[in-house]
Amino acid sequence: MKRISLTLLFCATLALVGCKNEKKEKDVEKVSETEMTQETIKEVKKAKVTLEPKSDSKLSGNVVFTEENGEVTMTAIIDGLSEGLHAIHLHENADCSAKDGSSAGGHWNPTHENHGKWGDAKGYHKGDIGNFKVDASGKGTITMTTNEWCIGCDDPNKNILEKSVVIHDGVDDFTSQPSGAAGTRVGCGTIKL
Repeated sequence: MKRISLTLLFCATLALVGCKNEKKEKDVEKVSETEMTQETIKEVKKAKVTLEPKSDSKLSGNVVFTEENGEVTMTAIIDGLSEGLHAIHLHENADCSAKDGSSAGGHWNPTHENHGKWGDAKGYHKGDIGNFKVDASGKGTITMTTNEWCIGCDDPNKNILEKSVVIHDGVDDFTSQPSGAAGTRVGCGTIKL
């Protein structure tokens, strides 16, 4: 009888220990999934810009900046422009109050380079995005991704917050200094969270 009692006690102990270990493994899995979700959420930042018409234009549109895994993707959707190419830049001030957009200041150029085409070995401003095409209906889009920008980081040479997006009625020639002779500012929006 004692052998049966000891055997039953031994089996019950094994079952109890096994259940506890299985529960611990499940708890560890749940914590790991939660931590991964929180890390993923922390890595993605967004800033949405609503463009205002300037210089008596009919422009409208939005620009969305998304930072993920150390890169920022900008997607601009713009309406109300004439067919053809138009320039888009980041400017140094988050101020679109002037009727002609001049309150946005010059191109954002924290590294003090010459104006140029994005990625040019001779230099370019961090705000020198370039040109985008507008169709016959007045709509245009542009998307670019770079690791040279960030949203709200501590690096003033990369942080795009408190800057503005400016749309020009002309084309950036990538050579004229200091701004590519892109013409009148017809749209402006500030970059804020």
